[in-house]
Amino acid sequence: MVVSQAMSENKEALSVSQITSLIKEILEGSFPAVTVEGEISNYRPSSTGHLYFTLKDESSSIQAVMFKGKSRYLPFEPRDGMLVRAAGSLSVYAARGAYQIIVDSMSPAGTGDILRMLEERKRRLAAEGLFDQGRKRPLPFFPERIALITSPTGAAVRDILQIMRRRNPCVGAVILPAPVQGNDAAPALRLQIERVNRHDMADVIILGRGGGSLEDLLPFSDEELVRAVAASRIPVVSAVGHEIDWALSDFAADVRAPTPSAAAELVTPLKDDLLSSVAGAAETLREGVENRVERVRLTLSKFTPESLELRFRRIEQPLLLRFDDAKEALLRDMRERIDGARHRIELTRRSLEDGNPRTILERGYAVVRNADGKVIRDAAGLTAGDILAITPARGAFTARVEEINP
Repeated sequence: MVVSQAMSENKEALSVSQITSLIKEILEGSFPAVTVEGEISNYRPSSTGHLYFTLKDESSSIQAVMFKGKSRYLPFEPRDGMLVRAAGSLSVYAARGAYQIIVDSMSPAGTGDILRMLEERKRRLAAEGLFDQGRKRPLPFFPERIALITSPTGAAVRDILQIMRRRNPCVGAVILPAPVQGNDAAPALRLQIERVNRHDMADVIILGRGGGSLEDLLPFSDEELVRAVAASRIPVVSAVGHEIDWALSDFAADVRAPTPSAAAELVTPLKDDLLSSVAGAAETLREGVENRVERVRLTLSKFTPESLELRFRRIEQPLLLRFDDAKEALLRDMRERIDGARHRIELTRRSLEDGNPRTILERGYAVVRNADGKVIRDAAGLTAGDILAITPARGAFTARVEEINP
């Protein structure tokens, strides 16, 4: 009130420094100690140990800084989306004309709305199997063309192209421009992924952007975009933000790179390494062929006409011996079989001889026939006066029946 009265009484114009000093005096004097609860956003730790970030709620935000002397005692690692309770004092940064809170101590107060939403979405998509390690595909060893889906004017695309040219100028690149933050970013990024797959425009896709706050990276956690990354037939490398940043596309992609520059290093084979590998493989092949040829030459040197004949004799002699043994066994078996057959023939001959009628007749027997030529086997069939023809072993004669004695 006093200041406003003094300003109204003083009609002279105030400089920017004067008005800023007045605001600084009023603000810092009115709020020497405050405790603020809010969600961390745009967390940026510096190399000197100071922590810079924004505290925000649904409708407002305030810049915050925690200097190294205080930050070293923090019992946790701050990150975007974390809900914290920060105690400190309000200060005016005169160079920018902005007010901020200088944090002396800070403690977790729960999970921020954005982080809670992302965690819930992450759990749901993971339950569907979109983040399973088994569905991830390996990157091609030597891609002919790389698709870059990012902002065409950002630093990320320049870094990627520079690294690709340095590592291997033979690898081509196709840039598919898309906004990387804001409400239009996620649909545009998804359409570009689908376009690359539909027209088979590249062998691998780099999806990414430079660093930013958690809100800036939200398009890369869009559910439809994550599903498009998981469904991509072409391997996808997610390179969103800096190493400490993350998005759900990192989990759905086949490979997660900590930065866009690291993604370019991953997918672009180093030309010198490839040439060295090819040269090494050629040398190994040449040495292998030469060694084989030398071994064949040494082997062939042992085969003179004399040594070949000796080797042949060594191979032939056992075979000839086996042949002789087999021949003798065959002849022996044939002789045994012939002797057996001869013996059986002799026995059969003797049986035939014993059954020969002439042999029987030689023993004194004779064949008696009647006038009809029938052999007489029973005397009861004869009558006195019948003429009989009698054939002994030699010659023949006739006889008349005088008396029958049955």
